[in-house]
Amino acid sequence: MTTIGAEMISVSNGAVEIRFPFSPKLGQQNGFVHAGAVTSIMDSACGYAAMTLSSEEVDVLSVEFKANFMAPAVGESFVARACVKRAGKRLVVCTADAFAINSGEEKLIATMLATMMNVDTK
Repeated sequence: MTTIGAEMISVSNGAVEIRFPFSPKLGQQNGFVHAGAVTSIMDSACGYAAMTLSSEEVDVLSVEFKANFMAPAVGESFVARACVKRAGKRLVVCTADAFAINSGEEKLIATMLATMMNVDTK
């Protein structure tokens, strides 16, 4: 996450928010921020949201996710907000929404449905 300048800005039980600033280094051929950068913060936000409901004896890994992009990623910064929909013993289902932020205004640019897996650390 340090590569794209992302930081966790909010953590609560079952919910996490991650933000990163615009950088031309993250752009694609049309000048938009690349979908991979946006997907990364949604995936990480989902994983950390899952971790907030997991025991200390497990780590969390992504098993599957689907991302839908609804608008080009154009903004001064970008934020992903994730929440846990259901936490089971092994699998945790999460959703995330990503927003582009311009002059304090947010625009929904992508959404994700993800499954995380609790993995024993011992």
